[in-house]
Amino acid sequence: MSSPRGPSMHDVAARAGVSHQTVSRVLNDFPGIRPATRERVQAAIVELGYRRNLSARALVTGRTQTIGMIGPQVPDIGPLSTLHSIEVSARAVGLHTLMTSADATSESVTQAVEFLVGRGVDGIALVAQQQSIADAVRALRIPIPVVHLLTGGEPRGEAASIDQRAGARLALEHLIALGHTRIQHVTGPPTYTESQLRRDEYLNVVAEHRLARLDMLEGDWTADSGYAAGVRLDPTATAVFCANDQMAFGVIHALADAGRSVPRDVSVVGFDDTSEARHSLPPLTTVRQDFAAVGRLAVDLIVARLEGSDTSATRQLEPELVVRDTTARVSD
Repeated sequence: MSSPRGPSMHDVAARAGVSHQTVSRVLNDFPGIRPATRERVQAAIVELGYRRNLSARALVTGRTQTIGMIGPQVPDIGPLSTLHSIEVSARAVGLHTLMTSADATSESVTQAVEFLVGRGVDGIALVAQQQSIADAVRALRIPIPVVHLLTGGEPRGEAASIDQRAGARLALEHLIALGHTRIQHVTGPPTYTESQLRRDEYLNVVAEHRLARLDMLEGDWTADSGYAAGVRLDPTATAVFCANDQMAFGVIHALADAGRSVPRDVSVVGFDDTSEARHSLPPLTTVRQDFAAVGRLAVDLIVARLEGSDTSATRQLEPELVVRDTTARVSD
C-alpha cells in the first residue's frame, strides 16, 4: 500500500492565502517578503508538516530546478559578479545553480555544455564575451534554454547584456562637452565583443564630431597593459577613454610617473565602475555596468522560456555615466 501524498507547496499556499511563488520565495529566504506574509507562510508550513522533495519533483516534472552556469576560466569582476547574481536570483524563485567553466575554444565549450546537460539542468547561462564561444554553442543545438551573458551586442536569440555602444558614447560625449577634441582610446583585446563595440563607437563619435582620430592603443584589460599604453599616449591628447577601469588605473599611474596631472593635464574615463574606481587617486570617472541586473535578467529569461513565454522583445540594459574627479574642462 502506497503512503499518502505529503502536503505540497500549493497546499501551503492555499493555507496561507498566498501564491505558490510567494511560498517558494519564503522557503528560499527572499528578502522582499512582508513580515506578516512570511509569518503566515511559515505557520502554514509547520501546521501542514510540509517538506520539500526536489528529487520527487524532478521525476514528476522532468526538471531538476537547476540552472547551469558556464563562466570564464580566467576570473574577471564582471562575469563573476553576474554569476553571483544569477545564483542569488535563482534561489529567490526556488531554483539552484551548478557551475563550470570554459575557455574560448570549441572543445572547451562543448565539454562544459555536455557536463551540464548530462546532469539534467533546466537551462544554461553562459558568459559569451567572445564570438567564438557563441558560435560554438550555436553549433551544438542544445535542447534547453540558453542565455548568453555580457555579449555586449544585439541579443542573439536570447541574451542578457548591457548596451556597450551606449556606454562608450556616454563617456565620449562627456569628454566632448568638457571641450576635449583630441581623445585617445585604449582598447580591450580585439577578440572580445565588448571591446570591439566600444572601439567601433569611439570611431563613430570621433567621425560624427569631426575630431582628430588619434592612434588607438591596444590593452588586455589589465592595469599593466594600461600603464604600457599610458607611456605611449599621444603627447597632444587631452583626454583618454579606456575600455575598462583597470586599464584606466594603469594610464593614470603612467601619467603620474611622467609628471602629468589628472585631470589638469589629461582627463581619463574608464568603463565598468568597479569598487576600486571610487577609491583611486583621483576617484575615477567611469561608465557603470550593472552586472547584478544582468544576472537577474538572465534568470528571468530562463524562467520565462521554461514557461513558454515569448522573450523576443527583451532589450539590452542601459549603462550609466558616473562622473568623479578624473575629468575636467580642457585647459586653454
